[in-house]
Amino acid sequence: MTKVREIMSTKLTVVDDNASVEQAAAILAANELVALPVRGSKDARLKGVLTEDDLFKARMHEGDTVGEIVSAGAVPSVAADQSVEEATEAMRRHRVGHLAVLEGHELAGIVTEADVSAAQLDQKVDDLQ
Repeated sequence: MTKVREIMSTKLTVVDDNASVEQAAAILAANELVALPVRGSKDARLKGVLTEDDLFKARMHEGDTVGEIVSAGAVPSVAADQSVEEATEAMRRHRVGHLAVLEGHELAGIVTEADVSAAQLDQKVDDLQ
């Protein structure tokens, strides 16, 4: 059974919660990302994940910080040692295309629908051989 740690992206681009929306938009565009982990500027803990959708909604609030627009509450996440199947179920349950991957309380990576799909396809090919 494939674990999330085997397929997650560990080269992370993150933004502090006190960054401006404009700065975050520039980071997303420059790195061709659809989601950007947001960490607390005081404690470096994961506060949320900023998406292109969040930026679209924030257009009307120019000058806001990322911390003001990122969704409050629990961040959809999985543990690095969870299975790809568990990640798939978590994405369905939360209706998201990406999950933060945690090791304890620390951000270890990001796993996306594309990562999960590729792993599932690889598994099916392996099963056929």
